[in-house]
Amino acid sequence: MKLNTSRRKKLKQLCWKGRGIAVIFPTVVVLVLVLRSLGQLQVLEWMAFDQFFRWRPPELADSRILIVEIREEDIKMLQRWPMSDQQLVELLRTLKLHQPRAIGLDLYRDLPVPPGSEELIDLFESTPNLIGIEKVVGAVDPPPTLKKLDQVGASDIILDFDGRVRRALFIAFDEDEVIFSFPLKLALLYLEKEGINIEELDAERGILRLNRAIFRPFQGNEGGYVDADAGGYQFLLNYRSPPCGGCRVFETVSMGDVLADRVPPELIRDRIVLVGTAAYSLKDIFLTPYSNTTPGVEVHAQIASQVLSAALDGRRLIRVWPNAIEGIWIVLWSGVGVATSWIFVRIHRKILSLVLTNGSLSIATYVAFLNGWWIPVVPPLLILIGLEMAITAYRAYIEREDRQIVMNLLGQQVSPKIANAVWDARHQLIKEGHLIGQDMVATVLFTDIKGFTRITERTDPKTLMSWLNEYMNVMSQIVLDHDGVVDKFIGDAVMAVFGIPIPRTTSEEIGLDALAAVRCALQMRMELETLNQQWDKKGLPTAAMRVGIATGLVVAGSLGGLRRQNYTTIGDTVNIAARLESYDKSSQNEMCRILISEQTYQYISPLFYTQLMGKVKLPGKEKTLAVYQVFAEI
Repeated sequence: MKLNTSRRKKLKQLCWKGRGIAVIFPTVVVLVLVLRSLGQLQVLEWMAFDQFFRWRPPELADSRILIVEIREEDIKMLQRWPMSDQQLVELLRTLKLHQPRAIGLDLYRDLPVPPGSEELIDLFESTPNLIGIEKVVGAVDPPPTLKKLDQVGASDIILDFDGRVRRALFIAFDEDEVIFSFPLKLALLYLEKEGINIEELDAERGILRLNRAIFRPFQGNEGGYVDADAGGYQFLLNYRSPPCGGCRVFETVSMGDVLADRVPPELIRDRIVLVGTAAYSLKDIFLTPYSNTTPGVEVHAQIASQVLSAALDGRRLIRVWPNAIEGIWIVLWSGVGVATSWIFVRIHRKILSLVLTNGSLSIATYVAFLNGWWIPVVPPLLILIGLEMAITAYRAYIEREDRQIVMNLLGQQVSPKIANAVWDARHQLIKEGHLIGQDMVATVLFTDIKGFTRITERTDPKTLMSWLNEYMNVMSQIVLDHDGVVDKFIGDAVMAVFGIPIPRTTSEEIGLDALAAVRCALQMRMELETLNQQWDKKGLPTAAMRVGIATGLVVAGSLGGLRRQNYTTIGDTVNIAARLESYDKSSQNEMCRILISEQTYQYISPLFYTQLMGKVKLPGKEKTLAVYQVFAEI
């Protein structure tokens, strides 16, 4: 299918101006990708990651875990800290009495705290499902008895450099020693009763399996991370959402409740019970996506719950795409950004398109997150916004260039009304710094002062220049007032055109241009009479003028070289108007004679008093033409 002429022109204009996109698009994309590779977007990507957690629907509390918190009121009850070995024995015996599947002691106990130290050692030795802690980084030793029994896990919690916990430690390596993490030890104790043990699927890549869950080690560049410390065996922490606003994720009781026997046995039986501090004064508090005051024991509970839920319930782990796929994803959204930024021009449409694209991206990545995928959202968002800003600025630059082109070419030749029309149609009219030549039907008006040579002979040059400028100012303003274009001044002559630079497409529009030209000529006659009266009083020369008007096909556009261009009109119609103005100069008796062509007469005849001058052969024309004189408007 062939494109029509206007569409082809529009397409060429779009291609020319769209060349800037070839620079803007890769520049913005590469800049964002470089910033991401340098880690400058990590915090923003983490913030988006955290927000997705907060937006996630509530989940049921994990009934397999119970947290026993040591709160400020418990410390007051104990009247000391750390608590004595005897007090700890009493707490652990009470819990053990109700047969939990595993007990996690999230308290550092590397040194005895008498009294009751011997009893505590005996309890450690007689409780195979009790797991203590040690700190690998920072070297806080575990309880010696539990270490000998291999009932110790690493309690290290991994912090990102903004202080928030988003990764979990699975396995720590201390020189040649392999140390399972504290929550993993507890989860394995629980799963052991279900007949589930950890399996190694790929030793080289570190891929492990726990029943339905496949664990892959964090490498340091997953998701929004760039060159993060991937020491040990880590994985992204998939927090369990609170069941309601303000609710705790896990069943939680206080140490005082346990010692006072206020905790129902079924809350303890067959569960993982974690004992840890929640008193703010003890500073075992961490930042998580949900809270800035999460006790460390709850972070360990989240990790243990993730392992259990993945292995037993098939709850998804957080997964990421390979870097290459993430790059393709980002570039695809960049393409969407370029398309919408370039297509939508008006500001309200730009804002709407930006909101829709950014919203669609956010929704897509959030839905993916609900299904366990952490897909980049910040880099595409920045690219979408960056492209919108860059392309808007580029459009503004193009428009400034186009406006300058219009002003340079048209200058004071047109009225504000026509200037606005030209500006609105600039994409069709301007091509590579030129107002393109166009065939159109227009009405051309020529004026000339009768006997100007004699006037110059009787007037000194300075006075003549002032006199002529006054005449030209008045006549050109009349042209502009009638929505005409002042094409040029040729000595004392004025050439004006009606119906350019916006092509007329209907006979009615062409007729209105012809009417405007004839009314313009009549107004010129009236203003010349006023000027003559003023000049006569000042002792200046008076003048008469001739006007020739013709309607027909012309070509209008930029004419000139690289250094200088003018917007002008050429064609046979221009020649006819000029010949009509100069026709039979000797027979003029009026102050202003107005001659029009037959084509012009056909458009204006019912509205004006006219007279046929006859069919004449104008100089340079082979055929005779009907010429009419206009006297006044009816």
